[in-house]
Amino acid sequence: MLLAGVAWAYLVRESHMMSGMSMGDMEMQMWTTTDLALRVAMWAAMMIGMMIPSAAPMTLVYAAVARKSQEQSSPLPPTSVFVAGYVLIWTLFSVGAAVAQRSLDQAGLLSSTMASTNSRLGGALLLAAGIYQLTPLKQSCLRNCRSPADFLTHHWRGGGTAGALRLGVYHGVYCLGCCWVLMGLLFVVGVMNLVWVAVIAGFILVEKTLPFGRAGGRLAGAALIALGMAALTGTFTI
Repeated sequence: MLLAGVAWAYLVRESHMMSGMSMGDMEMQMWTTTDLALRVAMWAAMMIGMMIPSAAPMTLVYAAVARKSQEQSSPLPPTSVFVAGYVLIWTLFSVGAAVAQRSLDQAGLLSSTMASTNSRLGGALLLAAGIYQLTPLKQSCLRNCRSPADFLTHHWRGGGTAGALRLGVYHGVYCLGCCWVLMGLLFVVGVMNLVWVAVIAGFILVEKTLPFGRAGGRLAGAALIALGMAALTGTFTI
């Protein structure tokens, strides 16, 4: 959770810095290699801040197993190794998200707040997120994220540090499978709109951890489909 706190502190700092820039500064900014690297860092911090809390149940289960193994004189690698594997997956996703942001920005489809300026794009992102919520792939990934003990039983193969890192990678892949389309909604509401970043993170946490999370996810999917269709047909303005 300390890692998530650091990530949120970084996001708040970045948000304040961007709010201090003029619209002209943002619109004229060129995408150099350094700019792309900074956007990757921004996305990585955002993903860590959003996803680490929802990964807490699995992290706590691993930590408990590691403590028990330590007491039995058969220590497992530290929890930080598992978390590193998880973070690695979301960092790789952040590279793709930053590249997508650059492409949309260069196509003139993003505002100074990094939100979609095109109703068709916004509608398509809403529709895609809603449809994905109802797919078997989404539900399969969600099952793995909602059952930490079962996940550990089915995927832990030992192997020392490499095994713990691999386990974190597996968990990261399932969480990515749960949530990657939802991250596209940030291009609808504004990538650095921290209120909506928190709302989406809260929804992901509820979906993964609370008893009614799966049903709530399906309801949210239906609502997103309706909003997306409304935006595409012009009856709803984003």
